[in-house]
Amino acid sequence: MAKFNKKKDGDIPAVSTASLPDIVFMLLFFFMTVTVMKDSSLMVENILPNASEIKKLEKKDRVIYIYVGKPTSQYQKVFGSEPKIQLNDKFANVSEVGDYILQERAKKPQELQNVLTTALKVDKNASMGLISDIKQQLREVNALKINYTTFEGDAFRNLQ
Repeated sequence: MAKFNKKKDGDIPAVSTASLPDIVFMLLFFFMTVTVMKDSSLMVENILPNASEIKKLEKKDRVIYIYVGKPTSQYQKVFGSEPKIQLNDKFANVSEVGDYILQERAKKPQELQNVLTTALKVDKNASMGLISDIKQQLREVNALKINYTTFEGDAFRNLQ
């Protein structure tokens, strides 16, 4: 006849670590897929103006950025100290803005192409003539939704 033995100590079995490498690799792949790398480095000095009535953009995938400002110190030897336009990772002329917008629009999915916003990140010391030229180029390619990127604050501080 068989003899049954009772567990005396009631020990809890050790945790199995066999699935630990699977968990580590799942976390690694998760962070690899959700991490967004920086698109471009800033080549212009960009001190944004203050504004009192601001609204945050909700969907960043629908924004095309144009930077305007004085070149940083490492680029001033080549490009001078006048405000320049930066499109992605290169300096551009005003005449290149329209083509840039059309190229960026073509990269986006069809359903987003009509709802794209052009964000102008303009240094507060940049001339308004350059901004008007950029806006004229945007009108020519029918990019009529424009956003001016600013800091929240008193707008009268821009006059100082």
